[in-house]
Amino acid sequence: MGQHTKYTLECCVDSVESALAAALGKADRLELCAGLIIGGTSPSLALYEQVKECCDLPVRVLLRPRFGDFLYTAYEFQIIRREVELFREAGADGIVIGCLKEDGSLHMEQMRELMEAADGMKITLHRAFDVCADPIRTYEQAWELGIDTILTSGQESDCVKGMPLLQKLCSLQRQNVCKEGVQQDKEEAHPHKQVKRPQIMAGAGVTPEVIRTFRAQTDITAFHLSAKKILDSGMVYRREGVPMGIPAMSEYSIFRTDREVVAEARRALED
Repeated sequence: MGQHTKYTLECCVDSVESALAAALGKADRLELCAGLIIGGTSPSLALYEQVKECCDLPVRVLLRPRFGDFLYTAYEFQIIRREVELFREAGADGIVIGCLKEDGSLHMEQMRELMEAADGMKITLHRAFDVCADPIRTYEQAWELGIDTILTSGQESDCVKGMPLLQKLCSLQRQNVCKEGVQQDKEEAHPHKQVKRPQIMAGAGVTPEVIRTFRAQTDITAFHLSAKKILDSGMVYRREGVPMGIPAMSEYSIFRTDREVVAEARRALED
């Protein structure tokens, strides 16, 4: 990579405290969600508003109605579509979405409807991509849709294991040529308008050291991390043995973004 390469560091957060830590660590942008410990679900509008009030970073909002896979019922899909409208009206910079069919292919009809509702917002295809049946075909479909970014681990449990596929996808990203019939901006549609191929953003297991490894061995220029640390709750009185969710998790552990880890990741990109 040349000395003027533009790198993107996105931090996934589910609280105002984590958003502030990410900003202080010099992240470029936030992915805002709720319930990060279960992979993230849609955040509330109130959380989004508080984050924007306290932090001036661009925010892409994860829209996922539940934990689990990405095959959505008609009710679930309508919830996602309405959330696209709500966060667009609230001024979110972008949304993070993904819908699959039963056979593991991208649900193009649902994705087109969400893209239309987004009406010019930046779009990330989230890690539904990592459980799709054909990642190369799905990458091309994402390009056809006009998706800006694909967040992926390379279809592995972490991005280091998925490095071969990530590098292959990155080689597709570099083929930024004109594609007939693709519309980047509905109001400026032109049959020969150039639409950049989706940027590959490495996620899952990203640390400062992983970033250094990727910089040395790949052409990836965008990285997604949560930089989580576990804080002990300030509760003094504690009634143990009454789980509110997953029994294996302590109710008195709080997950927050570690400002220092984000800052070290930034240094890893600037070295």
